[in-house]
Amino acid sequence: MQSCNSKIMTGTQIAYYLICQRKLWLFLRNIEMEHDSDTVSIGKLISDTTYKRESHEIHITDDEDDIALDFYDSKTKTIHEVKKSDKMEETHVWQVKFYIYVLEKMGIDNVRGEINYPKLKQKAEVTLTESDRKKLKEIREEVKKIAELNVPPEVINKPFCKQCAYYELCYV
Repeated sequence: MQSCNSKIMTGTQIAYYLICQRKLWLFLRNIEMEHDSDTVSIGKLISDTTYKRESHEIHITDDEDDIALDFYDSKTKTIHEVKKSDKMEETHVWQVKFYIYVLEKMGIDNVRGEINYPKLKQKAEVTLTESDRKKLKEIREEVKKIAELNVPPEVINKPFCKQCAYYELCYV
C-alpha cells in the first residue's frame, strides 16, 4: 500500500492520533467510516440543533492545516467545539488546542477555547501553553511517521473500541 500525504494536518487527525493510531492510519488512507456511524450522526445532530443561532461551521485551510470550527465568537476570540459526551475529553481538549494553535499561526492572538457538552449542560475551558505548542509539533511528526507505515498499527483493544465506527476493520 502506498503511503499517503500527511502534509495537511486536521483536528480529526489530532483526535485519532490520541485515541487510536490504527484508526488514524486508516483515516489517512481515506478509509472513512463515520458516515455510517449512529454515534457520529447523533453528535452532529446535537451540534447542529443546540447552537442554531451561533452555529455556522468555519473552515480554515492553509499549506499545513485544515480545520473546521463548530463556531467562533470573534468578540471574545473563543472557539466553541460541541461534543456529545465528555468520555474523550482529553482528546477534545487537544483538538481545540490545535485549533487555537492554527489561529495563532494566522496572527490571531489571545484565542481561547470552550468545549460545550449540551447534553450534560457542561463546558470546559481550553487554553494553549508553550509546552502544548511543543507537543502539537511532536504530534505532527508522529502523524507523519504513522502515515508512512506500510501496515496499520496493532489493534489497541480498549473498551471504547466497541463503539468505534472502524470496529469491523479491526475485529471482524
